[in-house]
Amino acid sequence: MHDAVAHYHELLAKENLAEESRAMLDEGLERSKLIFGGRRLSPYLRPHFVAEDDFARITVICETVWSAIQKVKDACLEIPSIIGELGVTEVERDLISIDPGYRAVSPTARLDSFLTDEAYSFVELNGESPAGIAYADAAYEIYSSLPVMKRFAETYHLRAMFGRRSLLDVLLRSYEEFLGRKADRIPTIAIVDLKGLPTQKEFELFKEYFEGQGYPAIICSPDELEFDGQRLRSGVTEIDIVYKRLLVNEYLPIMQQYPDLLDAYRAHSICMVNSFQSKLIHKKAIFAVLTASRYARLFSEDERAAISAHVPWTRRVRAEKSDYVDKEIDLLEFIMTNRDRLVLKRSADAIRFVHPPGYSYYTMLREKLRWSKAVGSNPGD
Repeated sequence: MHDAVAHYHELLAKENLAEESRAMLDEGLERSKLIFGGRRLSPYLRPHFVAEDDFARITVICETVWSAIQKVKDACLEIPSIIGELGVTEVERDLISIDPGYRAVSPTARLDSFLTDEAYSFVELNGESPAGIAYADAAYEIYSSLPVMKRFAETYHLRAMFGRRSLLDVLLRSYEEFLGRKADRIPTIAIVDLKGLPTQKEFELFKEYFEGQGYPAIICSPDELEFDGQRLRSGVTEIDIVYKRLLVNEYLPIMQQYPDLLDAYRAHSICMVNSFQSKLIHKKAIFAVLTASRYARLFSEDERAAISAHVPWTRRVRAEKSDYVDKEIDLLEFIMTNRDRLVLKRSADAIRFVHPPGYSYYTMLREKLRWSKAVGSNPGD
C-alpha cells in the first residue's frame, strides 16, 4: 500500500498530469452534481486506497458486528432494560413498536470507522439514514476517468465499490419480504426528506439511477404526501416503497401537522426503508450495549471477539458501578481520572442546520452558537 501511494504521488509530480487531472475532476464534479451545501464534495486528486485483503477483513468484521447489532434489536422485546440503556423516548417507543413488515432493524446503515496500519476501529453507527452512497458512485466514475488514475491503473489493479445497485437491491428485497411474496408489478419508489437540504443533489442521483433501472421514482417531502386509508400518494403518483431519508427527530415536530407518512406506515400500506425501528440502533449508546458485560450473553464468541477488538468501550454517563477490562469501576470516578483518554458524545440526535446557498462555514458556526445560547445548550451538542 505504501509503495502504491508513493507511485501515485510520483505520477502527480509529472508535467501537466496533475493539472489536466484537476481540471477534469472539477468539471466532473459539477457535471455529476457532486455538490454538498454549495461546495464540491471531494475536490482533491488523492483518493483513499484500500487493499483487497484489508477490504475482505473489514467486510468480515462489519458483518460479524452487524449480526450482534441485529441481536440487540431482537432482544429489546425480551429485555426492557436495553430500551432504557439506549435512551429511547416514549414517542420513539411508539414508533419503534410498529412492525415494518421485514426483520432487519436497519437495511441500509453505515458503520463509521477508521483504518490505519495498526488498527481498524469503529467511531459510531449511522443507523437511521446514511448519506453518501450515490455521491460515492459518481465519484468512482469521475476518478476512474482521470489521466493520473489511468496511468496508475497501468501498474495497479483498481476496483471501484459501487453502492446504488446494492441499495436498490436492499429496497426490493425489503419490499418482497414486506409483501410476503414476489411483487406482481414494478414498485414506485419515493425518496422522502425535508425540503432544502444539502443532500438534494444526491436524491437526484438516486432518482436518475432508479429510473434508469426501470423503477419509477419521485422526490418529495412529508407535506406533499396524502394517505386515503388505502394508498399513499404524492400528487397523482401512488407510492409502494419509501426510501426514508427523513430523520425521526426532524419528523417529530411536524408529525401531527403532516401525519400521512406515519398513517400509511402504520396501516402497512407502504414498505419504508429504513423503518422507525432503526432509531433503536441510531442511538450512540448502541456501543454501550455492545460493550457491556451484562449483555455479553446475547452474542456469539465470534461476535464478542469482534466487538472487543473493534468497538470502542462505551458507557452512558451516570453515577453507577460499571466494568472496564474485567474490573469493576465507579464510572464517574473513572471518567474524571481518565478524561484525557475519553470522548464525551451526545447519545441523542444532533440538529441539522439548513442554510440558504452562499452561507459560509463561519456564518453557519455563528448561527449554531446563537441557537445554542437561545436554548441554553452547549454548541458542542
